[in-house]
Amino acid sequence: MTALPRAKKRFGQHFLTDPRILSRIADGLAITPTDTVIEIGPGRGALTEALLSRAGRVIAIEVDRDLVPILRSRWADDPRLMVVEGDVLEQDLGALANGPFLLAGNVPYNITTPILFHALTRPRPARAVYLVQLEVALRAAAAPNDEAFGALSVNLQAVAQVELLFRVPAGAFTPPPKVESAVIRVTPRLDPVIEADEEEPYRLMVQGAFGLRRKQLKRVVRTLWSLDAEQAGGVVDRAGLDPEARPETLSPSDFAALLRAARTVAGVGAVPAR
Repeated sequence: MTALPRAKKRFGQHFLTDPRILSRIADGLAITPTDTVIEIGPGRGALTEALLSRAGRVIAIEVDRDLVPILRSRWADDPRLMVVEGDVLEQDLGALANGPFLLAGNVPYNITTPILFHALTRPRPARAVYLVQLEVALRAAAAPNDEAFGALSVNLQAVAQVELLFRVPAGAFTPPPKVESAVIRVTPRLDPVIEADEEEPYRLMVQGAFGLRRKQLKRVVRTLWSLDAEQAGGVVDRAGLDPEARPETLSPSDFAALLRAARTVAGVGAVPAR
């Protein structure tokens, strides 16, 4: 039997080995035999096996060139698996799936946020289940006024429902990470609070606002769009928000109202680059 390559630190590799947790991740996707599943970072193929036992087709994207031939050899006789060598951030997921798809992955902790947002590029997966650092999971699912609530929470929840499914101990991995992990499910909303053409300015606005999270809303608006006090007050009034509120108290819908008010009152949209 060929020796498996060791985990590579530069790829943030921690291979999940607990079969019960692997099964729970696959179950969290609610896969049917006709589904196409894209897997991010299949590694040695443990989750891939669980996905193939449920799905009609699996497309596995692996950046580690040493693992790609191992995966291809292991399932050489199974045409339902396609292994793509490359960086997931450089892949057009919708084009790869060529139709509706689900998404799963043990996401490298050093690039979790870029992957989460890349996966929300249209066309979006019908559901996505990710194994991520616990801190990220808590932030993604947090509600306004929660300690973990921030830009990630707002930007994800504006377009998707985020659920924290369960926690995963470090001992379930080889090698074990130095942090706790958790599994989240991200399901695109049927009623997103922003339209497609608002997504980029919304994201910039939210990130800018949380960079000023200790400031009151009227000051945040003045700073983000370089407005005078009267203009900023008009934006906040138009949005129907409290000028003394702070960013961590606003819901995704509140931020959408703020963006639209800024466009209407002050004729601005995206936050200027700083």
